Amino acid sequence: MGPISAEIEIDVPREELFATLADLATRPSFTDHFLTDLHLTRIDARGVGAGARFRAQGPLRSVWMDTTIVAVEEPFRIVEEGRGGRANRIRNHTVWELREAGGGLTALCVSHWTEPRPGDRILELLSLGSVWQARGWRKALSRLRDNLEADRPVVDRIAVAGGNRYATGIP
Repeated sequence: MGPISAEIEIDVPREELFATLADLATRPSFTDHFLTDLHLTRIDARGVGAGARFRAQGPLRSVWMDTTIVAVEEPFRIVEEGRGGRANRIRNHTVWELREAGGGLTALCVSHWTEPRPGDRILELLSLGSVWQARGWRKALSRLRDNLEADRPVVDRIAVAGGNRYATGIP
């Protein structure tokens, strides 16, 4: 499926937006309407190696997916890769690109695509996966913009169960 792209301009400094995106623990604050049940795969949720597992909701099915940050070019780009679906057969990729826009705005573009096997490709087509995901990413970027421009703190930052919350700076 894909690639699916969504783009938005946000009135915050690029570095602040980059820090929010590079921290997987903040993702539910703007993606929980279509990526649910997010769990971190390691205590440090920031930077290369940080990972999460979540359920990608669709109209006819929902599949478990995971993602890991594999490359970071601060403050320009974050590359994530993962797998999902039955027996983790479906590879997925997400790329976040940030650039300065006019008037002090930051332009954010997210691209997401999957590489399903033939049987899984049919299921994606039948469940309207690309249409549903495109709508979800557009809404996620709008929610992210609203949160950051309103200077709302991320209160629902998630953590690994049993992790030392004082060592990670989580109150």
